[in-house]
Amino acid sequence: MSLASFSLILTGVLLNAIAQLLLKAGTNAIGHFDFEWRNLFPIGWQLATEPHILGGLMCYAVSLVVWILALSRVPVSMAYPMLSIGYVVNAAAAYWLLGESFSALRLAGIFVVILGVFLIARS
Repeated sequence: MSLASFSLILTGVLLNAIAQLLLKAGTNAIGHFDFEWRNLFPIGWQLATEPHILGGLMCYAVSLVVWILALSRVPVSMAYPMLSIGYVVNAAAAYWLLGESFSALRLAGIFVVILGVFLIARS
């Protein structure tokens, strides 16, 4: 895999991870809500106007374009597993930015993901 192709994949993965973190920040700002008919418009409006959620949706849109560019250069059987890098990035960022916890089992799982991505990238 060329450096340009890997860069496209990594950019798409990072944009996707950023989108997830922004969506979480947006839902944290709004708070817990129930899926009920009476909440459809007030909560829907809050979601549609929350800056973090809008930023997350923009990141998703850009990541989609980047991902399409990556798929035009790399076989999907190699590119798709690279999305797992997002699990690692999200776990670390959620720990650092959102105060989420790490357990030994979670760290072991992250190591397995990293090892799997490395093996796929080397194939």
